[in-house]
Amino acid sequence: MSFDDAVVAAVTAHMNGDHADDNVLIARAWGYPGAASATMIGLDAAAGRWRVSDAGGDHELIVPWPGAPLSERPQIRRAVVMLYRAACERLGVPAREEHAAPPHGHAAGEGAPEGFARRLREATWTDHGDSEGATFMTDIMRGRSGVREYAELAAQHWFLYEALDDAARLLAADPLLAALHPEGLGRVVALERDLARLLGADWRAEIRPVPATEAYAARIRELATEGWLAGVVAHHYTRYLGDLSGGQAIARRVAGRFDLDGAGVSFYDFTAVGDPAVFKDSYRRVLDALGERLSADEQGRMLDEVRAAYRFNTQVFLDLGAARLPA
Repeated sequence: MSFDDAVVAAVTAHMNGDHADDNVLIARAWGYPGAASATMIGLDAAAGRWRVSDAGGDHELIVPWPGAPLSERPQIRRAVVMLYRAACERLGVPAREEHAAPPHGHAAGEGAPEGFARRLREATWTDHGDSEGATFMTDIMRGRSGVREYAELAAQHWFLYEALDDAARLLAADPLLAALHPEGLGRVVALERDLARLLGADWRAEIRPVPATEAYAARIRELATEGWLAGVVAHHYTRYLGDLSGGQAIARRVAGRFDLDGAGVSFYDFTAVGDPAVFKDSYRRVLDALGERLSADEQGRMLDEVRAAYRFNTQVFLDLGAARLPA
């Protein structure tokens, strides 16, 4: 069994963006003890795949999943955690507390301290790439769609980021949250450059939002009008950290397929904010600090809003797929 490209992109981006050290541990435990770096490059129901670099050069590593084969998307996270624990045992190093084997009679992670950023990520893991029935993005990634479909996706992004970047201006007034949206992070100008390349100078007359995009943008504006900063952050986090992670794989695939360089894929160019890994680490520290000032109810409400953002994103793909004209 193979998972679709959107799922693979989400998982590998998560591992490479959030768990780079875990990748290295896995490589060292399964055949490359001198691994200096390791990047997850793929997976299927049977195993995960990594590109490993050591003093001898670059190598491909395939490690079977504990309990393989996998059959459902949510099983991937459990398999990765089990592989990480096994690597720690092989190497004789302690697993991080949130991934340590729980004491007998306790649920995994029960009583383990964690930051709010980790809680957001873990609680919404199964929502990442959870777009059952939405093949629009998969078709682009696998070369079954053309540049017009990619342009339609860019158009939906323009409507969304016009709303999101407007809402993000509210964050600037908060000393803690201002760091989440530095100068250069906004995507509207980059999207306008891409759309001009993809659709021509009259691109504004060519685009319109699908119903889900209208609802998505309206929700973001509603949160901004309400002044609920944690809700704005929920959508900001979902969109921007996804663009900084899995979005980079999308950019490489699209740029190669449609011969785009610069304009056309500038939406995914975040050089203005520096090293993406450093920025994401800073972002998570702000989320941790935000969590400390939210009540338990407010934290739960923000988690629900992150899940809503994923649902909106999936529905946008479904609407784009339904709007495609027959070939």
